[in-house]
Amino acid sequence: MSNFNKNYPKTKMIVPPSNTLIPERDADKLPVLDVRNLGIDFGGLKAVDNFTLTIGKTEIAGLIGPNGAGKTTVFNLLTNVYKPTRGAILLDGEPTAGKEPYEINKMGIARTFQNIRLFNEMTVIDNVKVGLGGSVKENLFDALFHTPRYRKNEKMLNEKAYELLGIFGMEDIAKLKAGNLPYGAQRRLEILRALATKPKILLLDEPAAGMNPSETAELMENIRRIRDTFNIAIMLIEHDMNLVMGICEGIAVLNFGQIIAKGTPDDIKNNETVIEAYLGRKENKKNA
Repeated sequence: MSNFNKNYPKTKMIVPPSNTLIPERDADKLPVLDVRNLGIDFGGLKAVDNFTLTIGKTEIAGLIGPNGAGKTTVFNLLTNVYKPTRGAILLDGEPTAGKEPYEINKMGIARTFQNIRLFNEMTVIDNVKVGLGGSVKENLFDALFHTPRYRKNEKMLNEKAYELLGIFGMEDIAKLKAGNLPYGAQRRLEILRALATKPKILLLDEPAAGMNPSETAELMENIRRIRDTFNIAIMLIEHDMNLVMGICEGIAVLNFGQIIAKGTPDDIKNNETVIEAYLGRKENKKNA
């Protein structure tokens, strides 16, 4: 029988954070995400085990590890795409157990995917408006007969969508089909669509994939700008170590489904266990 969240009632609670780094500016605030001993089994395989991590209110955090380490599985657990076998997830102190993925999104977790999932036949702006859809209330009558309320809502959605497109300077391509965009632009659009849902924490799964160095540098600045503008936390999975080390305040390293190290970028760069996990062996020390 699953023991997921068995110790946590479905009410909001103030809890001490698990043992991890939190930026000083967030130290006096309830962590936006507090994950305790999270795990999932696929048959007899422990795909993720004893995953424990805390993310501060406005932290930019990284989750790294070799291919197959379980990083995307962790994102699927945090969003309840996969149902955890054990452990607890608290979002702003609220347990997420038993929620459907769309309910997790409403609670405040939004994500992008390793493989881009846009509505390719829809325009750029309509993709963003899909994310904004939960911010308006209208009924079938409004939609069928284009009532004043419908027109007012459409005007508001367009204004908000263009405001979001402005983050990446994409206003001029608002009417293009999403499927016709270059790969890097599709990545940026997916981030904006997730951001449109007004998350408390944004999960980015390999956001720099397919981007050239100049696009990656621009992405780094835009991630900071998103954090500062919307006052949210961001957690990213990424193989581009220049991006990770240049933007993340705290980093957790996953290997075979378990965290093997946590720390600042400098801590992680110099951690022998991390080096061994990536290289598959310990580096031979040179003779003095």
